[in-house]
Amino acid sequence: MYYELRTYTLKPTKLGDWLALYKSAALPVQEEYLGNLIGFFSTEFGEANQVVHIWAYASLDDRIARRTAMAADPRWQAFSRQNKELDAIVSLHSKLLRPTDFSPLK
Repeated sequence: MYYELRTYTLKPTKLGDWLALYKSAALPVQEEYLGNLIGFFSTEFGEANQVVHIWAYASLDDRIARRTAMAADPRWQAFSRQNKELDAIVSLHSKLLRPTDFSPLK
């Protein structure tokens, strides 16, 4: 199993708007294509105005296939346009993680 950890830093005045857009337009599409949402979080302490989400994939090929299929969906393309228009994202960092042999997540 692989876990993708995605961290978005957002403009402070646009955090609420981005979360609303994501919840209504992106999340349903991602749940359909990506399927295994482990968690979705916002920062409470530390670096402010961040959201972090974690998705699980069976393999790297599984991730590529799922994200490629999602990118072709008109609903995802519409979200991408709306996301660009909102101009809320300052930065995006993505990491692919593999659990250790003693991790509770396998």
